[in-house]
Amino acid sequence: MIITQKALPRRAVLRGIGAALALPLLDAMVPALRAIGKSAAQGTNRLGIVYVPNGVPHMAQHWTPAAEGTAFEFPAILQPLAPFRDRVLVLSNLNSTPPPTPAGQDPGFHARASTRFLTGVPPKFTTGSDLMAGVSMDQIAARELGQQTQLASLELSMESTESAGTCDQGFSCAYTSTISWRSATTPLPMENDPRAVFERLFGDSGTTDSAARQLRMQQQRSILDSLTATAARLGRGLGADDRSKLTEYFDAVRDVERRIQNAEQQNTKELPVVDHPAGIPATFGEHARLMYDLQVLAYQCDLTRVSTFMMGREFTGRQYPEIGVPDAHHPISHHQGDPEKLAKILKINSFHTELFGYFLEKLQATPDGDGTLLDHVTLVYGAGMSESNSHDPHNLPILLVGGSAGQLTGGRHLRYPEGTPLANLHLTVLDKLGVRLDRIGDSTKELDPRFDPLSVV
Repeated sequence: MIITQKALPRRAVLRGIGAALALPLLDAMVPALRAIGKSAAQGTNRLGIVYVPNGVPHMAQHWTPAAEGTAFEFPAILQPLAPFRDRVLVLSNLNSTPPPTPAGQDPGFHARASTRFLTGVPPKFTTGSDLMAGVSMDQIAARELGQQTQLASLELSMESTESAGTCDQGFSCAYTSTISWRSATTPLPMENDPRAVFERLFGDSGTTDSAARQLRMQQQRSILDSLTATAARLGRGLGADDRSKLTEYFDAVRDVERRIQNAEQQNTKELPVVDHPAGIPATFGEHARLMYDLQVLAYQCDLTRVSTFMMGREFTGRQYPEIGVPDAHHPISHHQGDPEKLAKILKINSFHTELFGYFLEKLQATPDGDGTLLDHVTLVYGAGMSESNSHDPHNLPILLVGGSAGQLTGGRHLRYPEGTPLANLHLTVLDKLGVRLDRIGDSTKELDPRFDPLSVV
């Protein structure tokens, strides 16, 4: 990093007519950071959650490495993450064991899987508005980290809450449509429209009226177009490295806008009726990559330090024709040992990790301070159940990924003692983010120091 004499504030933004754009971390901001006693080399730790639905069947064969420690091989589902081995921790024997189901109640396997994933608290048996669970760990982190950012957190999904169909008997569909809970009674909606996310990050017309939004898009083709003069003036006062960073950042913003606009234009054509609202790309892969890119931009310009992303809701009936799986996800997850169904589920699970690998690649390619965004993030990737055929809440498929601002050493498979609650991991992660708690959900303590994934070795 080149240290300059120009002290540009970390929260600097470009402003134009009706638009503002936060800036990524530049060399010119280093003196300003040092003035408030913060080293840019330390980086800012961020938190990301990625949830996959309907479990992972035959984990011992396709997910869990045979060896522990550093001498392990990536099984089939995790193969797409091999290029990031030194940033990946595979965690085994973490559980989300619910209390016994009261007599007369449906077990609510899927409602429990998604609700307990970040809260460690089982959902209340109700189909009404009297919902009850617990505060999720991402929102606990957001209360602290969000004090420094424009947005406390982002809650994203690949599916609209309006598409919620099948749900556990006796349980509200709200339990399977989100994993984020602001309070014990307040689930947070997950946004699946890239345009809505982009406007939340970079501004909109000040109204959610669709006609007004369409008018804004016609009047202002790109948020950067109204900032050209301001960007040019800023660029003249920066060094060559900073100008290069800004160019790459602006190119990324333009690319995201272009892809959103293309998706919207495609949705205005005469097409068969589909469930997705306008603005959502035609394929799952395109949609997921766009949502991941939005998270990268949000981290890059420090608009938020906490994001939560559902790759699908529990009970999802999504089909994956682009990878040769025209079947609905949830029904084939109950494979009953059928080799054909198992092969299709393996394709879906591997596709999810392949897309997650795309996210890691973008984070690794994005400079941040004296490292990259991947160096300065803590990502939890996993599901609320393991074997989907039996809705098994034990030995969940969990990865911890990133550098955690110097606190995480990857390239390991850690196997915890039997019965270790997943909430113990949450307690440990929150502690490394600077949030001290005695307990969350059914946690018993922080993870055993001998197996602490956030201890540098």
